[in-house]
Amino acid sequence: MKIHRHTVILVILSCFPVSAVAQVDADEWQFELTPYIWLPTIDGTLTYGPPPGGGGGPSVSVGPTDWLDLINAGLLINGNARKDRFSLFTDLVYLSLQSKNDRVLSVFGNLPGGPTTIPVSANATLNSQSDLDGLIWTLAAGYTLKNSETMIVDLYAGVRYLGLDASTRWSLVGDITTPDGTLLLDAQGGIEAGTDLTDAIVGSRGYFGVGATKAWTVPFSIDVGAGSSDVTWNAMLGLSRVYDWGDLMLVYRHLAYDEDGSGLMQDFSFSGPAFGARFRF
Repeated sequence: MKIHRHTVILVILSCFPVSAVAQVDADEWQFELTPYIWLPTIDGTLTYGPPPGGGGGPSVSVGPTDWLDLINAGLLINGNARKDRFSLFTDLVYLSLQSKNDRVLSVFGNLPGGPTTIPVSANATLNSQSDLDGLIWTLAAGYTLKNSETMIVDLYAGVRYLGLDASTRWSLVGDITTPDGTLLLDAQGGIEAGTDLTDAIVGSRGYFGVGATKAWTVPFSIDVGAGSSDVTWNAMLGLSRVYDWGDLMLVYRHLAYDEDGSGLMQDFSFSGPAFGARFRF
C-alpha cells in the first residue's frame, strides 16, 4: 500500500480509554467517536535484504526524527461501542512519514563464499532519506474489571495489523566492497521493501479521576502482543477535561515494533504527543 508522502497523517490512536460519563442505562449501547492529531518521533532500524539482482542490502538507522521534520498534521478516526461491562473498539491508521539525515549502518550480502556483513563507518553517509507509508488496524474486545465514580479499568484482547512500505535513498563517500573487492553497495542508490505484521494483543485501559469535581481525568492504556513480530507494545498516558458533550484530551503515546533478525523493522518506535476531542452519543 502506497500513500503519497506529502499527504497529511491519518492517525487513529488505538486503545484510548473510556471517558468519565454521566450515568446511563447499562442495558443501552454507548458510542464514542474520537478525532485526533498525533505528532510522533520515529526511531529504529530498517534492515533491507539483498536485492534480487545481487549486491547487498543496507541496514539503515532511521531517526530519531520528530514531527517537525515530517508531516505535522493529522486526522484520527476511532470508534468505540460499550454495553454494560462489554466493549468493542476499532481503529484504522493511515500514515505517511519521511525521515531525513538517516545513516547506513551496515550492508548484508549473500556471496558465493557465504553470507557477509560489512559495517559502515559513521562518517561514510553523506545523505540518506527514508519514506514510510503504512496502515495500522486494531480490533479488540474488552471487559470492565472495575467501574466506579472515580475509576474505570478494562481488560481487552484483540488483533493489531501493520502493513508498511519503506524506501531509502542514500549517498555515501564511496562504494561498499568486500575485502576481495566484490561490490556490495553502490555509493549512490535506493532500495525499497515492505512488511505485513499481524499480532495478537492483550492489555488494559481506563482512567482515574482527579479532584472532587470529576472535571479532570487521567486516561491510560497499555498492551503487548506478538505473532508476526517478535514483540509489539503500545502505551498511552495523558490528561482529559470532561464536558457534557465529551472530552478534550492531551496524551503521550508510544507504539513499538520489533521483528526477528531478518525482518524489516528492528527496534522501531513511534512516540509523541497527541491531542483531540472525543464525542459521545
